[in-house]
Amino acid sequence: MSDTSPIDSFSQLQLAEPLSRAVADMGYESMTPIQAQAIPVVLQGRDVMGAAQTGTGKTAAFSLPLLQRMLKHENSSTSPARHPVRALVLLPTRELADQVAKSVKDYAKYTQLRCTVVFGGIDMKPQTMELKKGVEILVATPGRLLDHIEAKNCVLNQVEYVVLDEADRMLDIGFLPDLQRILSYLPKQRTTLLFSATFSSEIKRLASSYLQDPVTIEVARSNAAASTVEQHFYSVGADDKRRALHQVLRKNGIKQAFVFVNSKLGCARLARSLEREGLNTTALHGDKSQDERLKALDAFKKGEVDLLVCTDVAARGLDIKDVPAVFNFDVPFNAEDYVHRIGRTGRAGASGLAVSFVAASDARLVADIEKLIKTKIEIEAIEYDEDRPRGRINDGRRAWGGDDPRDVLDAPPAERAPRRERAPSRAAAPDPFFDQPYQPPVTDVAPVWEAAAKATGNARAISANIKPRRKVAALFKSE
Repeated sequence: MSDTSPIDSFSQLQLAEPLSRAVADMGYESMTPIQAQAIPVVLQGRDVMGAAQTGTGKTAAFSLPLLQRMLKHENSSTSPARHPVRALVLLPTRELADQVAKSVKDYAKYTQLRCTVVFGGIDMKPQTMELKKGVEILVATPGRLLDHIEAKNCVLNQVEYVVLDEADRMLDIGFLPDLQRILSYLPKQRTTLLFSATFSSEIKRLASSYLQDPVTIEVARSNAAASTVEQHFYSVGADDKRRALHQVLRKNGIKQAFVFVNSKLGCARLARSLEREGLNTTALHGDKSQDERLKALDAFKKGEVDLLVCTDVAARGLDIKDVPAVFNFDVPFNAEDYVHRIGRTGRAGASGLAVSFVAASDARLVADIEKLIKTKIEIEAIEYDEDRPRGRINDGRRAWGGDDPRDVLDAPPAERAPRRERAPSRAAAPDPFFDQPYQPPVTDVAPVWEAAAKATGNARAISANIKPRRKVAALFKSE
């Protein structure tokens, strides 16, 4: 732990006037635990290895002190040479990189320090133009940054500060070789800040390789869910999850929520189904272009979309204020992803609701979550207000008959009508021949090939359907 006594408010930091004014514009007053402990240490120039649960303000914890220390380099020159990259912030996903870059620009808006962001999925040319102008703070994803390094669009030999944010996620998705290559381009003498949701053995090895005598700051128990989030697990059949989602939304009066799905295909299908059922929905997953992903996020932030159906690409770090609920339409395969998913609600001390729909096949996944969060999970039964699902969607397994929109799959087996009655076909009337039971043929006439064999008097005779081997004259006659 840091030996610096924690402070409580931003007014105690004695930040430079441009930064203090930007912080006041954003309405920041009291600091979160990670900010209170990390900012004074970074201001001293020490390396930091910080762990905090998601949604605790890590971006401000590293951005504000770095900007404070870099103010000595600000200048109004138009020469790119006067604006080399001095701070590098690496993040695992495009959405996180874009979000962090916007926050840094907000903090630095009254200074002359320049900031830009580079990530994949979009054209490199506009990013190259920004880099050529010169920037002091570069926010990037590892893959696209290496592309720019190889294209000689940016030089990192004057970097003084490196931030590895969501480091555990970068290792999970295989960015370790890219990180090692990028760090090899940087000066040996620098300040390195590593922030991670967990301190796994891999993270500790990474820290020991690239951090020098770091101050360890851990303000929350590893993998702990936020105490402000109310968690519920409902036992729901795989075919009834959409109906259960409607029920919880209606019962709790929820106007906006994340809905997490395990696969990209399932995400797209669920978003289309909910849209047809009258909910204002958009999808966010890895198969969408970067422009589509940013537009979906922007619409959700502005309140133009009620439900953001997404994969785990949105599970980490996205800071969207006042989202009241998170739904795990599918229980995540990785228990740690559960903590990150429900961290999208209940942010910055606000209350939130996390609802998970548990199918019969999810027992092992729920047990993993229970072991991780060290809390006994009670599986609840869900009660429906009405005896019918929302909407009139026929997905091939459901049939709607007449004016009664009741789902026939919800009725007891004894009350279900035969398929022919509830889903009449326009095809021709069925042939009665196919309704008769099977009757073996009454004739005892032997097949043709058997009759031919009996006629030769030899049971081992060759079938008439097999051609005999052709005789070929021998060159030499045996005695």
